[in-house]
Amino acid sequence: MENRTVGSYVAQDFRTAAIFNKYGIDFCCKGGRTLDEVCDKKKIRKADVEDELDRLLSQKEENNIDFRQWPLDLLADYIEKTHHRYVEEKIPVLLQFLNKLCKVHGDRHPELFAINELFIGCAEELSQHLKKEELVLFPFIRKMVDATISGRELDTPHFGSVQNPVAMMMHEHDGEGERFRKIAALTNNYTPPADACNTYKVTYAMLKEFEEDLHKHIHLENNILFPSAVVLEQKFE
Repeated sequence: MENRTVGSYVAQDFRTAAIFNKYGIDFCCKGGRTLDEVCDKKKIRKADVEDELDRLLSQKEENNIDFRQWPLDLLADYIEKTHHRYVEEKIPVLLQFLNKLCKVHGDRHPELFAINELFIGCAEELSQHLKKEELVLFPFIRKMVDATISGRELDTPHFGSVQNPVAMMMHEHDGEGERFRKIAALTNNYTPPADACNTYKVTYAMLKEFEEDLHKHIHLENNILFPSAVVLEQKFE
């Protein structure tokens, strides 16, 4: 089998994300690494991973959406309306719950303060990140698609090339990926302690869901939308 990148597998079929998660392989922020690289670094038998990938990819999945075939403006709209909206809705609830947990359970579980601090940082950084995408990067992607369809010339954006905001967004994705790796470690992979109340359990479940959604969100951008936008811009040169 050719030595493909991890991100290309997930771009082909998102079900492969579960396999990479099982082996502790980051498919979103570090999706540009090849299977050889990650298996070598993690001391994993590449053949074992490939066998699981082959078995899964040979199974048909009727509901598996091939986002690679979507027009880029539609994909940007989908990311904004699905994943950006999800982040905006969940952040205030999680901040409220984590603050409550710190007050009620912080004396017995001091790790809650570190988790809360990490998520506050995530909330602040991610909120700014989404606005930059919505106000700068995504509108330019839509302009490129419109110019392609209409045949009109494309004005050079103030940021020079689309590669510049793309590089910035991917760097910020790396930061959020690292932040959630720390949260996952502090929560024992979102496993509530034995004395956890219902709010405790719900908060950990919400954090886990938030991270999973963030992985899908970053995957769609890093592995599909952003590289396709770079290729599209080159057609105007």
